Amino acid sequence: MNRIIPTLILSVAILFQSTAMAERVKDMAQVAGVRSNQLVGYGLIVGLDGTGDQTSQVSFTAQSLKSMLTQLGVVVPSGVNPQPKNVAAVALHASLPAFVKAGQTIDVTASSIGNSKSLRGGTLLAAPLKGLDGKVYAIAQGNLVVGGLSAGGADGSKITVNIPSVGRIPNGATVEREVASPFASGSNVTLNLHRADFTTADRLATAINRVVGPATAVARDAASVTVSAPFDSGQRVAFMSMLENIDVAPGESPARVIINSRTGTVVINRQVRVTPVAVSHGSLTVTISENTEVSQPGALSNGTTEVVAQSDVEVAEGSDRMFVFDPGVTLNTIVRAVNNVGAAPSDLVAILEALKEAGALRAQLLVI
Repeated sequence: MNRIIPTLILSVAILFQSTAMAERVKDMAQVAGVRSNQLVGYGLIVGLDGTGDQTSQVSFTAQSLKSMLTQLGVVVPSGVNPQPKNVAAVALHASLPAFVKAGQTIDVTASSIGNSKSLRGGTLLAAPLKGLDGKVYAIAQGNLVVGGLSAGGADGSKITVNIPSVGRIPNGATVEREVASPFASGSNVTLNLHRADFTTADRLATAINRVVGPATAVARDAASVTVSAPFDSGQRVAFMSMLENIDVAPGESPARVIINSRTGTVVINRQVRVTPVAVSHGSLTVTISENTEVSQPGALSNGTTEVVAQSDVEVAEGSDRMFVFDPGVTLNTIVRAVNNVGAAPSDLVAILEALKEAGALRAQLLVI
């Protein structure tokens, strides 16, 4: 028996926020210019157990191997292409944190760019990591930690767990060049909010002025607050330490309903309201029953026995009631009303969309 019903399973989450809840400045904003930088590179992974690139199909791996051997003093005759199965070409990427110093280490991720089946057990040879300006900022080398696993049989069967063609080298790159930071320059520092909001920016400036002194902070727009800071770098660090621990009550977010059509999740914040409206919801269920019957041929008819499928289709409509929403009712009340009339969570999306079309939903309806 099959039932044709909505397949989208929705879980409804009601998000409540407290206007009295305060956050630290360090949790809601970051200092302009204090940021990480992305590094990329290219290298060779060696020591694989026969799972490297098939160099007859991936020519750049063989070219890279010959170039490396030449730099190490090993002369490969012209016209000879090495065919090692234990070498793989990889793309490298890492994030260079703010204020990191030369000699410190950062994590590196290596991803196969050839036809290597697995990087498990491999070792990355020394490879430069460059910024988008073309300068080398770190040197990567080390043993890969691979969380994936792949195995196959002679009959073609195969099982793969996670992704074996990507590995990570913890502390695998040594920083060679520092990135200049504008933190200690100028007479001001700028705090950029993670979520732009005029109310939050105004409250942030007011809180700083209350703690430090009048006219110390000025809200420039919905996302930025400029703060006068000491010129001395040591005093500026202490000053920022004080600022980032100030508590600020952020402004409430706009009324919003977010529907994730892929996971079936509906998120509703507490600012959502509806105007007076009447809603009637009916459910239609189609039931299909599959039965099989055996058809026997008549005597002396030279016929054959056949299996015949017979389908019974039944349509049923639920007896749901109409309900009324009063002015200013919250989405929490809407959810309770939908549950009271026996509607499934999957029907909430249709109700919300209908309320939006009718102009009764006072909120943004976003489908992602």
